[in-house]
Amino acid sequence: MRYHEIRVLEVVRETAEACSLVLDIPPDLATEFTYRPGQYLTVRVPHGIARCYSLASSPLHDVPPKVTVKRMRDGRVSNWICDHVTAGTVLEILPPAGHFTPDSLDADLLLLAGGSGITPVMSILTSALTGGTGRIVLVYANRDEESVIFADDLRRLAAAHPDRLHVTHWFDVENGPPTPDALRALVEPYADFEAFVCGPDAYMTVVEKALEDVGVERIHVERFESLEADPVEGGRDATVEVTLDGQTHRFDWPAGTRLLDLLIGKGLNLPFSCRQGTCASCACRITEGDVDLLHNEVLEEEDFAEGYILACQAVALTDRVVVTYD
Repeated sequence: MRYHEIRVLEVVRETAEACSLVLDIPPDLATEFTYRPGQYLTVRVPHGIARCYSLASSPLHDVPPKVTVKRMRDGRVSNWICDHVTAGTVLEILPPAGHFTPDSLDADLLLLAGGSGITPVMSILTSALTGGTGRIVLVYANRDEESVIFADDLRRLAAAHPDRLHVTHWFDVENGPPTPDALRALVEPYADFEAFVCGPDAYMTVVEKALEDVGVERIHVERFESLEADPVEGGRDATVEVTLDGQTHRFDWPAGTRLLDLLIGKGLNLPFSCRQGTCASCACRITEGDVDLLHNEVLEEEDFAEGYILACQAVALTDRVVVTYD
Protein backbone atom coordinates (compact mmCIF):
# COMPACT_ATOMS: atom_id res chain seq x y z
CA MET A 1 0.00 0.00 0.00
CA ARG A 2 1.56 3.27 -1.07
CA TYR A 3 0.54 6.79 -1.99
CA HIS A 4 0.15 7.82 -5.62
CA GLU A 5 0.33 11.33 -7.03
CA ILE A 6 -3.13 12.14 -8.40
CA ARG A 7 -4.06 15.34 -10.22
CA VAL A 8 -7.29 17.20 -9.46
CA LEU A 9 -9.35 17.74 -12.62
CA GLU A 10 -11.94 20.06 -11.12
CA VAL A 11 -13.06 21.55 -7.82
CA VAL A 12 -16.85 21.72 -7.45
CA ARG A 13 -18.21 24.08 -4.78
CA GLU A 14 -21.10 22.12 -3.31
CA THR A 15 -22.00 24.54 -0.50
CA ALA A 16 -20.33 27.45 1.27
CA GLU A 17 -18.50 24.91 3.45
CA ALA A 18 -18.00 21.90 1.18
CA CYS A 19 -16.30 21.13 -2.10
CA SER A 20 -15.79 18.04 -4.25
CA LEU A 21 -12.47 17.12 -5.84
CA VAL A 22 -12.83 15.41 -9.21
CA LEU A 23 -9.75 13.23 -9.69
CA ASP A 24 -7.76 12.36 -12.77
CA ILE A 25 -6.77 8.72 -12.26
CA PRO A 26 -3.98 7.75 -14.70
CA PRO A 27 -4.78 4.75 -16.94
CA ASP A 28 -2.03 2.66 -15.35
CA LEU A 29 -3.70 3.09 -11.94
CA ALA A 30 -7.27 2.46 -13.09
CA THR A 31 -7.38 -1.08 -11.72
CA GLU A 32 -5.80 -0.13 -8.39
CA PHE A 33 -8.33 2.70 -7.95
CA THR A 34 -11.39 0.59 -8.79
CA TYR A 35 -13.82 1.12 -5.92
CA ARG A 36 -17.12 -0.02 -4.46
CA PRO A 37 -20.01 2.30 -3.50
CA GLY A 38 -19.38 3.76 -0.05
CA GLN A 39 -15.59 3.40 0.04
CA TYR A 40 -13.13 6.21 0.83
CA LEU A 41 -9.74 7.54 -0.21
CA THR A 42 -6.95 8.61 2.14
CA VAL A 43 -5.50 11.97 1.12
CA ARG A 44 -2.12 13.25 2.35
CA VAL A 45 -1.52 16.98 1.97
CA PRO A 46 1.84 18.80 1.82
CA HIS A 47 1.91 19.18 5.61
CA GLY A 48 2.35 15.39 5.78
CA ILE A 49 -1.06 14.93 7.43
CA ALA A 50 -3.47 12.28 6.11
CA ARG A 51 -7.26 12.20 6.31
CA CYS A 52 -9.95 9.91 4.90
CA TYR A 53 -12.59 11.30 2.54
CA SER A 54 -15.44 9.26 1.09
CA LEU A 55 -16.03 8.88 -2.62
CA ALA A 56 -19.29 10.59 -3.56
CA SER A 57 -19.27 9.34 -7.14
CA SER A 58 -20.64 6.01 -8.35
CA PRO A 59 -18.34 3.37 -9.84
CA LEU A 60 -21.21 2.41 -12.14
CA HIS A 61 -21.09 5.76 -13.93
CA ASP A 62 -18.48 6.52 -16.55
CA VAL A 63 -17.24 9.61 -14.72
CA PRO A 64 -14.00 10.38 -12.87
CA PRO A 65 -14.11 9.56 -9.15
CA LYS A 66 -14.67 12.42 -6.74
CA VAL A 67 -14.32 12.90 -3.01
CA THR A 68 -16.17 15.55 -1.04
CA VAL A 69 -14.56 17.60 1.72
CA LYS A 70 -16.42 19.74 4.26
CA ARG A 71 -14.67 22.36 6.37
CA MET A 72 -14.29 21.31 9.99
CA ARG A 73 -13.61 23.69 12.84
CA ASP A 74 -9.83 23.64 13.37
CA GLY A 75 -9.62 21.05 10.57
CA ARG A 76 -6.05 21.43 9.30
CA VAL A 77 -6.58 19.27 6.23
CA SER A 78 -10.19 20.09 5.31
CA ASN A 79 -9.58 23.84 5.52
CA TRP A 80 -6.33 23.59 3.56
CA ILE A 81 -8.08 21.63 0.80
CA CYS A 82 -11.03 24.03 0.61
CA ASP A 83 -8.72 27.07 0.58
CA HIS A 84 -5.86 25.92 -1.65
CA VAL A 85 -6.77 23.00 -3.93
CA THR A 86 -7.62 23.99 -7.51
CA ALA A 87 -7.77 22.23 -10.87
CA GLY A 88 -4.27 20.93 -11.54
CA THR A 89 -3.26 20.48 -7.89
CA VAL A 90 -1.47 17.16 -7.32
CA LEU A 91 -2.33 15.27 -4.13
CA GLU A 92 -0.91 12.10 -2.61
CA ILE A 93 -3.71 9.53 -2.38
CA LEU A 94 -4.00 5.91 -1.27
CA PRO A 95 -6.16 3.41 -3.23
CA PRO A 96 -9.78 2.95 -2.12
CA ALA A 97 -10.56 1.25 1.18
CA GLY A 98 -13.47 0.67 3.53
CA HIS A 99 -16.35 -1.74 4.04
CA PHE A 100 -19.32 0.66 4.25
CA THR A 101 -20.82 -0.84 1.13
CA PRO A 102 -23.89 -2.99 0.42
CA ASP A 103 -23.48 -6.63 -0.51
CA SER A 104 -26.27 -6.26 -3.06
CA LEU A 105 -27.51 -3.18 -4.89
CA ASP A 106 -30.87 -4.92 -5.27
CA ALA A 107 -31.57 -4.68 -1.52
CA ASP A 108 -34.09 -2.26 -0.04
CA LEU A 109 -31.93 0.41 1.58
CA LEU A 110 -32.61 2.82 4.44
CA LEU A 111 -29.96 5.54 4.26
CA LEU A 112 -29.47 8.04 7.09
CA ALA A 113 -26.96 10.84 6.73
CA GLY A 114 -26.01 13.89 8.75
CA GLY A 115 -24.07 16.77 7.18
CA SER A 116 -21.09 15.54 5.17
CA GLY A 117 -22.10 11.98 6.03
CA ILE A 118 -24.10 12.19 2.81
CA THR A 119 -20.89 11.59 0.84
CA PRO A 120 -20.62 7.77 0.98
CA VAL A 121 -24.40 7.53 1.17
CA MET A 122 -24.64 9.41 -2.14
CA SER A 123 -22.31 6.90 -3.75
CA ILE A 124 -24.47 4.02 -2.48
CA LEU A 125 -27.71 5.74 -3.47
CA THR A 126 -26.73 6.56 -7.04
CA SER A 127 -25.17 3.14 -7.55
CA ALA A 128 -28.29 1.36 -6.29
CA LEU A 129 -30.52 3.44 -8.56
CA THR A 130 -28.26 2.67 -11.51
CA GLY A 131 -27.45 -0.97 -10.97
CA GLY A 132 -30.09 -2.26 -8.56
CA THR A 133 -33.82 -2.84 -8.25
CA GLY A 134 -34.64 -2.16 -4.59
CA ARG A 135 -36.41 0.71 -2.89
CA ILE A 136 -34.32 3.47 -1.31
CA VAL A 137 -35.25 5.78 1.55
CA LEU A 138 -32.95 8.66 2.51
CA VAL A 139 -33.27 10.70 5.71
CA TYR A 140 -30.80 13.58 5.53
CA ALA A 141 -30.21 15.94 8.47
CA ASN A 142 -28.59 19.38 8.21
CA ARG A 143 -28.51 22.67 10.03
CA ASP A 144 -30.57 24.38 7.32
CA GLU A 145 -31.44 24.16 3.63
CA GLU A 146 -28.29 26.01 2.58
CA SER A 147 -26.18 23.28 4.22
CA VAL A 148 -27.54 20.48 2.03
CA ILE A 149 -24.74 18.93 -0.02
CA PHE A 150 -25.80 17.55 -3.43
CA ALA A 151 -29.20 19.29 -3.13
CA ASP A 152 -29.70 19.56 -6.90
CA ASP A 153 -28.61 15.97 -7.49
CA LEU A 154 -31.03 14.68 -4.86
CA ARG A 155 -33.94 16.64 -6.37
CA ARG A 156 -33.10 15.33 -9.82
CA LEU A 157 -32.80 11.73 -8.70
CA ALA A 158 -36.02 11.85 -6.68
CA ALA A 159 -37.87 13.24 -9.70
CA ALA A 160 -36.36 10.64 -12.02
CA HIS A 161 -37.12 7.69 -9.71
CA PRO A 162 -40.36 8.53 -7.85
CA ASP A 163 -41.26 4.85 -7.48
CA ARG A 164 -37.92 3.85 -5.94
CA LEU A 165 -36.42 6.84 -4.11
CA HIS A 166 -37.97 8.76 -1.21
CA VAL A 167 -36.00 11.65 0.33
CA THR A 168 -36.80 13.30 3.67
CA HIS A 169 -34.83 16.37 4.77
CA TRP A 170 -34.47 17.29 8.45
CA PHE A 171 -33.44 20.87 9.25
CA ASP A 172 -32.31 21.70 12.77
CA VAL A 173 -33.36 25.36 12.43
CA GLU A 174 -36.95 24.22 11.92
CA ASN A 175 -37.21 21.08 14.04
CA GLY A 176 -34.29 21.17 16.45
CA PRO A 177 -31.68 18.39 16.46
CA PRO A 178 -33.07 14.94 15.59
CA THR A 179 -34.31 12.85 18.52
CA PRO A 180 -34.86 9.08 18.72
CA ASP A 181 -38.62 9.60 19.04
CA ALA A 182 -38.81 11.79 15.94
CA LEU A 183 -36.63 9.50 13.88
CA ARG A 184 -38.54 6.40 14.95
CA ALA A 185 -41.61 7.74 13.19
CA LEU A 186 -39.61 8.25 9.99
CA VAL A 187 -37.85 4.89 9.92
CA GLU A 188 -40.41 2.49 11.41
CA PRO A 189 -42.16 1.78 8.07
CA TYR A 190 -38.81 0.55 6.75
CA ALA A 191 -37.70 -1.65 9.63
CA ASP A 192 -37.03 -4.57 7.27
CA PHE A 193 -34.67 -2.50 5.09
CA GLU A 194 -30.88 -2.66 5.34
CA ALA A 195 -29.66 0.53 7.06
CA PHE A 196 -26.53 2.58 6.35
CA VAL A 197 -25.73 5.45 8.72
CA CYS A 198 -23.07 8.14 8.42
CA GLY A 199 -22.59 11.50 10.11
CA PRO A 200 -21.39 13.20 13.29
CA ASP A 201 -21.17 11.01 16.38
CA ALA A 202 -24.08 12.71 18.17
CA TYR A 203 -26.33 12.21 15.14
CA MET A 204 -25.33 8.59 14.72
CA THR A 205 -26.00 7.80 18.37
CA VAL A 206 -29.55 9.10 18.00
CA VAL A 207 -30.08 7.27 14.71
CA GLU A 208 -28.77 3.94 16.00
CA LYS A 209 -31.10 4.19 19.02
CA ALA A 210 -34.09 4.84 16.75
CA LEU A 211 -33.18 1.95 14.44
CA GLU A 212 -32.73 -0.47 17.32
CA ASP A 213 -36.05 0.61 18.86
CA VAL A 214 -37.97 -0.28 15.69
CA GLY A 215 -36.12 -3.56 15.22
CA VAL A 216 -33.82 -2.86 12.27
CA GLU A 217 -31.42 -5.80 12.29
CA ARG A 218 -28.94 -4.92 9.53
CA ILE A 219 -27.22 -1.66 10.50
CA HIS A 220 -23.95 -0.42 8.99
CA VAL A 221 -22.23 2.68 10.34
CA GLU A 222 -19.36 4.82 9.06
CA ARG A 223 -17.60 7.25 11.39
CA PHE A 224 -15.30 10.03 10.26
CA GLU A 225 -12.52 10.73 12.73
CA SER A 226 -9.14 12.25 12.05
CA LEU A 227 -6.41 9.72 11.50
CA GLU A 228 -4.00 9.77 14.42
CA ALA A 229 -1.20 8.52 12.19
CA ASP A 230 -0.44 8.23 8.53
CA PRO A 231 -1.80 4.77 7.63
CA VAL A 232 1.28 3.80 5.63
CA GLU A 233 3.76 4.91 8.27
CA GLY A 234 4.85 2.75 11.17
CA GLY A 235 5.20 -0.97 11.51
CA ARG A 236 7.31 -3.38 9.48
CA ASP A 237 6.90 -6.26 7.07
CA ALA A 238 5.95 -9.38 9.01
CA THR A 239 4.10 -12.67 8.93
CA VAL A 240 0.98 -13.16 11.02
CA GLU A 241 -0.59 -16.38 12.29
CA VAL A 242 -4.26 -16.07 13.16
CA THR A 243 -6.44 -18.63 14.92
CA LEU A 244 -10.16 -18.15 14.28
CA ASP A 245 -12.98 -20.64 14.86
CA GLY A 246 -10.50 -23.42 15.47
CA GLN A 247 -8.60 -22.85 12.22
CA THR A 248 -5.14 -21.31 11.85
CA HIS A 249 -4.26 -19.01 8.94
CA ARG A 250 -0.84 -17.59 7.99
CA PHE A 251 -0.34 -14.48 5.89
CA ASP A 252 2.35 -12.01 4.91
CA TRP A 253 1.67 -8.73 6.73
CA PRO A 254 2.96 -5.66 4.82
CA ALA A 255 4.40 -2.75 6.79
CA GLY A 256 1.84 -0.13 7.76
CA THR A 257 -1.20 -2.28 6.96
CA ARG A 258 -3.66 -2.52 9.81
CA LEU A 259 -4.33 -6.09 10.90
CA LEU A 260 -8.10 -5.92 10.45
CA ASP A 261 -7.75 -4.58 6.89
CA LEU A 262 -5.31 -7.38 6.06
CA LEU A 263 -7.50 -10.16 7.44
CA ILE A 264 -10.74 -8.90 5.90
CA GLY A 265 -8.92 -8.59 2.59
CA LYS A 266 -7.96 -12.26 2.95
CA GLY A 267 -11.62 -13.23 3.29
CA LEU A 268 -11.82 -13.87 7.05
CA ASN A 269 -15.16 -13.15 8.73
CA LEU A 270 -14.08 -11.11 11.75
CA PRO A 271 -15.95 -9.06 14.36
CA PHE A 272 -15.58 -5.28 14.00
CA SER A 273 -17.63 -2.11 14.15
CA CYS A 274 -16.17 1.40 14.44
CA ARG A 275 -12.73 0.74 12.86
CA GLN A 276 -11.46 3.80 14.78
CA GLY A 277 -10.17 2.23 18.01
CA THR A 278 -13.16 3.35 20.05
CA CYS A 279 -15.38 0.27 20.54
CA ALA A 280 -13.23 -2.89 21.05
CA SER A 281 -15.46 -5.00 18.79
CA CYS A 282 -12.35 -6.12 16.88
CA ALA A 283 -10.29 -6.99 19.97
CA CYS A 284 -8.17 -10.14 19.74
CA ARG A 285 -5.32 -11.55 21.83
CA ILE A 286 -1.67 -11.55 20.84
CA THR A 287 0.35 -14.57 22.01
CA GLU A 288 3.65 -13.95 20.25
CA GLY A 289 5.38 -10.90 18.81
CA ASP A 290 4.50 -7.26 19.23
CA VAL A 291 2.33 -4.64 17.54
CA ASP A 292 1.77 -0.91 17.70
CA LEU A 293 -1.75 0.50 18.06
CA LEU A 294 -2.14 3.66 16.00
CA HIS A 295 -5.13 4.76 18.07
CA ASN A 296 -6.81 3.42 21.21
CA GLU A 297 -9.63 4.86 23.31
CA VAL A 298 -10.95 1.67 24.90
CA LEU A 299 -8.27 -0.81 25.99
CA GLU A 300 -6.63 -0.26 29.40
CA GLU A 301 -3.45 -1.51 31.04
CA GLU A 302 -5.07 -4.67 32.38
CA ASP A 303 -6.27 -5.51 28.86
CA PHE A 304 -2.75 -5.09 27.49
CA ALA A 305 -1.42 -7.27 30.32
CA GLU A 306 -3.71 -10.06 29.09
CA GLY A 307 -2.46 -9.61 25.53
CA TYR A 308 -5.49 -7.89 24.01
CA ILE A 309 -5.06 -5.59 21.00
CA LEU A 310 -7.35 -3.81 18.56
CA ALA A 311 -7.07 -5.41 15.13
CA CYS A 312 -8.35 -2.26 13.41
CA GLN A 313 -5.39 -0.23 14.75
CA ALA A 314 -2.57 -2.80 14.92
CA VAL A 315 0.57 -2.66 12.76
CA ALA A 316 3.44 -5.12 13.19
CA LEU A 317 6.57 -4.30 15.17
CA THR A 318 8.19 -7.75 15.00
CA ASP A 319 8.89 -10.12 12.12
CA ARG A 320 6.34 -12.67 13.38
CA VAL A 321 3.07 -12.07 15.18
CA VAL A 322 0.62 -14.66 16.47
CA VAL A 323 -2.96 -13.71 17.43
CA THR A 324 -6.08 -15.62 18.37
CA TYR A 325 -9.81 -14.94 18.30
CA ASP A 326 -10.59 -18.22 20.13
